[in-house]
Amino acid sequence: MYERKLPIQDECGLDLIREVVFGKWKIHLLYYIWQGISRPGQLQKSIPEATRRVLNIQLKQLEDDELVAKTVYDQQPPKVEYYLTDLGKSIMPIINELGQWGDHNSEHLRRVIKKRLVLPEV
Repeated sequence: MYERKLPIQDECGLDLIREVVFGKWKIHLLYYIWQGISRPGQLQKSIPEATRRVLNIQLKQLEDDELVAKTVYDQQPPKVEYYLTDLGKSIMPIINELGQWGDHNSEHLRRVIKKRLVLPEV
């Protein structure tokens, strides 16, 4: 079982958001589900860099945190569809704004990320 090294900071809304929404693929998952991509296989195709295992873990966390819910259909083969809860829908304008900010500042962001990846000479 996973044991945290540092306690959760819960005095500030930003800390709370970080605990629930930040994860390598969580914002992508929320965005794609909001766009109507609801099946696990479709989500995997939309985020090919992510492993199915990691996506499943993060979908489960989003479900546990009540940002997404799923419908499991009683059929063979099994069918599952994810959808945003009202709480999940309420964060989408913020995620969209962040995405637009990233698009607007993409040249600068690429430059600083590239600079960060260059190792200093020894």
